[in-house]
Amino acid sequence: MEVVVGRIGKPHGIRGEVTLDVRTDEPERRFAPGTTFRAEAPAGADRRPTSLTVARARWHQSTLLVTFEELEDRNAAEAVRGTVLHATIGHDEVPDDPEEYYDHQLVGLAVVDLDGTLLGEVKAVVHGSAQDLLTVRTADGRDALVPFVSALVPEVDLAAGRLVVADRPGLVTPFPDEDDGGDP
Repeated sequence: MEVVVGRIGKPHGIRGEVTLDVRTDEPERRFAPGTTFRAEAPAGADRRPTSLTVARARWHQSTLLVTFEELEDRNAAEAVRGTVLHATIGHDEVPDDPEEYYDHQLVGLAVVDLDGTLLGEVKAVVHGSAQDLLTVRTADGRDALVPFVSALVPEVDLAAGRLVVADRPGLVTPFPDEDDGGDP
């Protein structure tokens, strides 16, 4: 099982160190020296390493700076800019924080409203720049995007295989005037 843990940003200095757009809530755990990632270059990029190994990681103000064994200088660091890093985890591994979830834990969960009425199933997790979104496939085959925030998703119960959505018209269920197919 793979999870996205970061995206390489701009070079920092001349010795191959790069800034990292962190996509994990456990950066100290994921970016420990010796950790190897599968590296996915952006579309249209020239040849790039397919894996990168952490030599060193440190925080500079609020930015994680990482040195990879394969990057010797600023030119090599610039060449991997935009590369997405994937970590391999065990299928049964869970985050340290009990209120955090891996995508594979959420996909397939039943989605119910506050009254327990089935709304659909989580089909995917979309990682946006502002927040994550859950793609919910409704019983009638539509896909609805639900912001994965506690105000709209107050409960995730992995053991029961469901999550609760504080549904509103237009979020998962259609607006009342859309029920008839949208005809005026």
